[in-house]
Order: sequence, then structure tokens, then C-alpha cells
Amino acid sequence: MARAIVLMLDSLGIGAAPDAGLFGDEGADTFGHIAEACAAGTAPGRTRGPLFIPHFCRLGLAHAAAASRGQWPADLSRYPPEGAFGFAHEKSAGKDTPSGHWEMAGVPVLTDWGYFPQSVPCFPETLISELVARAKLPGILGNCHASGTSIIDALGEQHIQTGQPICYTSADSVFQIAAHETHFGLDRLYAVCDIARDLVDHWNVGRVIARPFVGESAGAFSRTGNRRDYTTPPPAPTLLDNMKADGGEVVAVGKVSDIYAGSGVTKKIKADGNMSLFDETLRAIRAAPDHSLIFTNFVDFDMLYGHRRDIAGYAAALEALDARIPELMDMLQPHDLVLATADHGCDPTLQGHDHTRENVPVLAFGPGLEAADLGARTSFADAGQTLAEHLGLAPLQSGASFLSALKNRTSGQA
Repeated sequence: MARAIVLMLDSLGIGAAPDAGLFGDEGADTFGHIAEACAAGTAPGRTRGPLFIPHFCRLGLAHAAAASRGQWPADLSRYPPEGAFGFAHEKSAGKDTPSGHWEMAGVPVLTDWGYFPQSVPCFPETLISELVARAKLPGILGNCHASGTSIIDALGEQHIQTGQPICYTSADSVFQIAAHETHFGLDRLYAVCDIARDLVDHWNVGRVIARPFVGESAGAFSRTGNRRDYTTPPPAPTLLDNMKADGGEVVAVGKVSDIYAGSGVTKKIKADGNMSLFDETLRAIRAAPDHSLIFTNFVDFDMLYGHRRDIAGYAAALEALDARIPELMDMLQPHDLVLATADHGCDPTLQGHDHTRENVPVLAFGPGLEAADLGARTSFADAGQTLAEHLGLAPLQSGASFLSALKNRTSGQA
């Protein structure tokens, strides 16, 4: 039986989506702008030249980006593609993490989430008063739109002194709570987030995120790998649910289980940082039986570099992951299919700290799979539908499979 591996390159958009203007994201191009900055030597802190990602380019990433953005990414080598490549538009109403992940798994989010206004305070008084009462808090700090690292640096010392957690949001449908791991307590932070998750359902908010940090003073605070996402469950069965119901194994690496609220997951693996996530992905591939789905989210691209507008860091992270692709390919079995994609963009060359509405790459590769141009896909769900067919599952509610376009599959493969 077949296995499938999903590499979610969190925030690696490859050009503004057709409806980017509705989101204020005209001209957004995460991957293309990173390549341009590297080629031009304008990425602050970068000491090497053009972006060097030969393995991703051989898999068709540059070809997919060129098709999406209308021109070849700056100074990337024109390797003949060795995998199937294309790009996908998002059908969901938002540009946040759950929407992108759920749509990729066959469940587009066609109604919008609830968002908090840009005003200060940004949270409804009834929400905060109930949270303070139920969690027995002395109050909260923040109550505004903010960059997570900036607001922790600004309010971290006051948080330690008062015991008040730092609550903030962004352009996404999210309620974030930052607290010190030792002074406030990690378990206590999780308990507060549980209460907040129950409360924000009234405002149709997609996620509550626990943002633990350490350090004792401004300039020395740093967030830890103990982040936890509290996501409302998907509104319909996803690829993961169908795989589990069919008796398959679903291995969620990184924050994937949190994003699907644990639904459809048979094994959850946590790790901190892209390289550790890749290590755990390789271990999962090595151990996974037939009829398995391994799904990894590489969060650093978004969390550390996209939101922080760190072009050089994003480029270096792409290069580091690219260098390890041969390790993964060497482990693949004859009936394995790997899909590399993204859930949205987060262009580090733009102002602000929010996601950007972009097309995403769709790269498919595996033993015996030759080059194929998948073209423009009208939904992220096409990827999930393809994986469902590959894994022998019933069709998902949304998406059009492109499995038939994957040429010269090894004998006996789905």
C-alpha cells in the first residue's frame, strides 16, 4: 500500500493571488522577493550571494514560482524539473493558518473568521472580564494588535512584576497569550488558554495561541518551543480524518495536530525548529508502515522570519532545508508520494507583520515520478484530493485530483 508525506513550508507564498487586492496584499511575493533581495545584496545581514536551493529548484519550485509570478525568480538556476510542479490559489475566505491547512486537506473555509479591531483596547470588555474572572487573573497586559516578540520585549518585565499575562492579536483570527514559563508557569498558561478557547468561540475566533517565553529583562526575553495552538475543530472531515477512519496511520509533526485540533491524528510528534522538525520527519518516515500519512509543518519560515520581516533569516532557512532534501529522498519507498506546499504567504519585504494572500507552490515527487507541469490549481484542496486518491481513500468533498498527471509512476503504484 501507498504512503504519503506532506512538507508544509509554512508561509512560502510564490506571488500575489488573484484576489490579493481584497486583502491589501497587491504585489506580495514571499519567495520571489527573497530571491530578488539575495541576488541584489539588499537582504540585511546576509553575507552570501544569490539564493542557493538547487534541490528545491530541481523539484520545480522555481518553475512553479515563474508560472505564478510571471517571471523567473532572480538568479535561480534553470535546472530541468525532476518532479511535478504547479501553483494553487486559495479558495478559503481568509489567509490564516487553519484556513490554508484545512483547505489543503479538502475542507475550504468559505465563511470568514472573526477578527479583532485595530483599536486599543482591541478585545471586547466582556471577553476580558470573563477571562480574568474564570482564570483568576490580576488583569491582563497588551490588549492590542502587536508583533509577538516586540510586545514581549516591551511588557515582559511588567508581566513578571504583576503576574498579568500579555494578550494580543494580529490580522489573523487569533487570541494570543504570552507568559513567562517559570514566573507565571507553563501549565498555568495552558490552563488560561483552555479557558480563552472556550470564550472566543462566541466571536468565531480560529485560534488561541500559548506563547511561553523565558528571560529576565527587556532585550533578553525569548520565546520557547513550548508554543501550543488551540484551534477550533475543522467543520467537516478532512484528509486526516478519512485516513484515520480507513485504518491508516496519521503522523502529525510539529504544530499540525494543534491546527486540526487533534482530529484525524493517530500520532503527534513535537519538535522545536526546522532542523529538529526535519529530523523527526525522517524518523517518522523510517518507522511508518504502509498506508501512512506523515504531515510536517516547518513553522520557522513563518514564525521566525516572515512575521519578523527577516529576509536573510528566511533565505538561510530555505537553504538549510534544501540541503537536507537528499536525505529524505534516499529514504523513500517505491510507493511513496511527497507533496511540498504552503498555507499562505508572509512576505518579509513588506511593512507590517501579517500573512499575505498569495499563491502557493504545489510540488509532487517520489520514486519513479518524472517531471509534469500541473499548471494553476483553483484550490489548495487539489493537493488533498490527490493524496486521497494516492492513498486509496474515498474522494474528499472538495478538490480535483491531479494524480493522473503524475507520469511514469513505478509499477503497481496508485
